[in-house]
Amino acid sequence: METLAGSLDDLKTNGHLVTKVGRQPVAVFWHEDRAWAIDDRCPHLGLPLHRGTVESGMVTCHWHHARFDLSSGCTLDPWADDAAAYDVEIRTGSDDGAVGAEQVWVRPRTDGDPRARLLARLEDGLEDQITLVIAKSVLGLLDLGEPPQTIVATAARFAARNRCGGWSSGLTVLCAMAGVLDDLDADDRPLALTQALAFLAADVAGNAPRFPLDPLDGTEVGIGRLGDWYRRFVDTRSGDAAERALATALQRLDEPSEHGRATDRREVEAMMFAAVTDHVFIDEGHTIDFTNKAFELIDLLGPETAPELLPTLVHQTAGATRHEELSEWRHPHDLAALLAETTLTSGAGWGDDEAVAALGRELLVDDPGHVVGALVKAGENGASAEELARAVALASALRIVRFHTQNDHRDWNSVHHGFTTANAVHQAVTRNPTPELLRGVLHSALKVYLDRFLNVPAARPPQAGAGSLEALAACWETQGQVDDAGREAYGYLAGGGDPASLIAALGSALLAEDAGFHWFQLYEAAVRQHRAWPDGSEESRLVLVAFARFLAAHTPTRRERSRVVDIARRLRRGEELFEATTP
Repeated sequence: METLAGSLDDLKTNGHLVTKVGRQPVAVFWHEDRAWAIDDRCPHLGLPLHRGTVESGMVTCHWHHARFDLSSGCTLDPWADDAAAYDVEIRTGSDDGAVGAEQVWVRPRTDGDPRARLLARLEDGLEDQITLVIAKSVLGLLDLGEPPQTIVATAARFAARNRCGGWSSGLTVLCAMAGVLDDLDADDRPLALTQALAFLAADVAGNAPRFPLDPLDGTEVGIGRLGDWYRRFVDTRSGDAAERALATALQRLDEPSEHGRATDRREVEAMMFAAVTDHVFIDEGHTIDFTNKAFELIDLLGPETAPELLPTLVHQTAGATRHEELSEWRHPHDLAALLAETTLTSGAGWGDDEAVAALGRELLVDDPGHVVGALVKAGENGASAEELARAVALASALRIVRFHTQNDHRDWNSVHHGFTTANAVHQAVTRNPTPELLRGVLHSALKVYLDRFLNVPAARPPQAGAGSLEALAACWETQGQVDDAGREAYGYLAGGGDPASLIAALGSALLAEDAGFHWFQLYEAAVRQHRAWPDGSEESRLVLVAFARFLAAHTPTRRERSRVVDIARRLRRGEELFEATTP
């Protein structure tokens, strides 16, 4: 495709011509006795480059002073991103039959391998924390038909290589958003990926590279002893030793070696969760959530990613705060001792969702012994590990539903930690139930107990019989619409509204904001817990109400990240972002 931009005389007289190649505005400049052509929209914010200054082989945008090489379109200021360059040809003659007129023709350049270029630009955006570059790369890759897993895998490996401290909030947000992409409206999926990648880039920034440790070479130690070692080394905070034990187990993953049988991934999962639950609710529950997210990410990206991703968890696990060391778990009730003397077992399953819901509500009592006893009794009476964990997750969601706005605003974090941890335990025991993970069920249940005063006084449970997504959307525009948001979400579902539409609307509202770490966690957990209950059940409604209330407590924000993605999308479509007005 080539386009006639105008006459050479006009180009020389005016210094520039403006045309379009397809949908893309193009500026042609006359400089140093030749013509150059690049995208007329500054790739930073879409402002017109033809109104900039041309000198020394560069054009400088007057708005933010980004500079671009005329020959390649590449920027000298990476925060602005590169502009597309075009080939220019001067030819004599015209379509209207004029003789001797020299005219300027513009055509696109061959892009080479666009997939490789976009993946490289994605890495650049992550490394330099440039959300605009990340957004353009995501949109371009998706337009090429690249699956989201490619983008997620690129970001995950970037974080694994470049964050010396290993797994943290960035990888957790990445996994959470990857897990809910299908629940979002199609237009929100690039935004979800960009939000997650921008968050990950900020989490990695300023860290030294990570240098993984090698497995033990030639050892005959089996998976059982490696697991024992791993737990011992985590217990003594010997992070490097624990990483070598884990790396050795991962070396044998699914493949027998000359020194021992193949290691099954579920064996590795069991030993890692055992090390986490050897201690009480470590790092506000983040560690068990991080561990669960790592295995979910491996399920998404493929088992070959396990040796690269799982060792990133080790030092966080070994160094995390252990809540048996904290006063609130020791006084006035010694909850750590209660846990140490309690063994939770599980059965084949009740198959009765109403009984599971009743157990969840029973766990809200003001007596830690009763909480633990109710779970033990339920397990002895046949409740499965999944049912026990789901009951605790429901109880933790109800803490958010009944959270009163008279509480300190920072206490939203406390009930959030209870719910996201309980969700992580539920996902993990559903995938791979073990006796050690059942300890995590008890830990989460006593976290629900500790948060009981955040329901004193308790917010009234929503009882509306009708609500609308339009009224719910208005709740994000004014601070403090917590109860209104809960009422509208509940009423919408109680009135027969489509849960998938509500989930998508909540996701869209989340992604429009400059969301924090806990917001992404809570949304993904609410979607999963909603799905754990029968369609139309009270429990399935209440977990979404919990997220709606949490989101309303934290909105609105400046909404800068979503604006960047909108700019990137409009630039890609060739839309005019700048419109001159006549005074």
